[in-house]
Amino acid sequence: MSTYPPPPAATHVASSCREHRVTARSLAARKRRGEKIAMLTAYDCAFARIFDAAGIDLLLVGDSLGNVVQGHDTTLPVTLDEVIYHTRLVARACRRALVVGDMPFGSYQVSSEDAVRSAIRLVKEGGAQAVKLEGGVVAAEAIARIARADIPVMGHVGLTPQSIHRMGGFRVQGRTEAERVRVLADAQAVEEAGAFAVVLEGMPADLATDVTRKLSIPTIGIGAGPGCDGQVLVMHDLLGLSEWTPSFVRRYADLGAQAAKAARAFGEDVAGGKFPAEEHCYKAR
Repeated sequence: MSTYPPPPAATHVASSCREHRVTARSLAARKRRGEKIAMLTAYDCAFARIFDAAGIDLLLVGDSLGNVVQGHDTTLPVTLDEVIYHTRLVARACRRALVVGDMPFGSYQVSSEDAVRSAIRLVKEGGAQAVKLEGGVVAAEAIARIARADIPVMGHVGLTPQSIHRMGGFRVQGRTEAERVRVLADAQAVEEAGAFAVVLEGMPADLATDVTRKLSIPTIGIGAGPGCDGQVLVMHDLLGLSEWTPSFVRRYADLGAQAAKAARAFGEDVAGGKFPAEEHCYKAR
C-alpha cells in the first residue's frame, strides 16, 4: 500500500508570506506593524496542507466540525477526543501555520483544572501549538491557568456558538449599549488573563473596531467587519461546500457544484461502460 507523501515546505507562497513558523509572539509583532492576519478552519491533512502552502497564518481545528463534518445543528455534541483526532491530522500537514485546537463544550467549563487537562491533551496528543476557548469574564480563570501552563490561548467573545441555548440562537451581540459594554469587558478580561489573541464573532463592525483599538493583542474577526487585526472563515463556507452560508461570508470557490458535476459524470461513465477505459487497466506481464 502506498503512503501519503510528506507535505512540501511552503516555498512557493507569496513573498509577504515567507517567514518562519507562525507563533503567538510573531502574531503580536504583526499587530504592532499593522499587518493583517488570515485564519481558516481545517479538519484533515489534505486541506491543511493546501492552506498551509497557500500562506494562511493560522489553522483552527474548530468545534465547527460538529456542523460541517458531522452534520449536527450545533457544536455542542463535539467531544475533546474528536477535536484531538482532527487536530492531529491538521498538525501533521503544517510546516508554517500556527495550529489552534478548539476546546469543545464540556472540556473547560467545570473547573480550571479540567481546562488545563484538556489543553494539555490537545497539545500532547493532538499536536496543537495553541488552544481556543469561548467566553470572556467567565472564562478568564481558565485562560489564566492554561497560559500559566505555557500553552498559548486564544479567546473568543461576542457570539459564542457554545452559548446558543442561553443566547436563544445565533444572535448578533453588541447591538445595545449594555451588550457593547459586556463585549468590551469580555475582550479585556481575555487579554488580562493572558490570551495571545481573541476571536470577535457576530457583532457590529464599529464595536469590533473599538475593541481592536483598545486591545494590545490581535483580534480575529468573523462577522465582525474589517476593523479587526485579522479574519477567519470556516473552510466549507469559503469553498462553497456548505448548503447555507451566513451573510458575512464571501465564497471564494464553488467546490460543491464542481464535486456534484464530477460525481454525476463518474456515475454516467460507469453506467455507460466508459469507465474504466483501457488506459485505466493493469496489463498482465
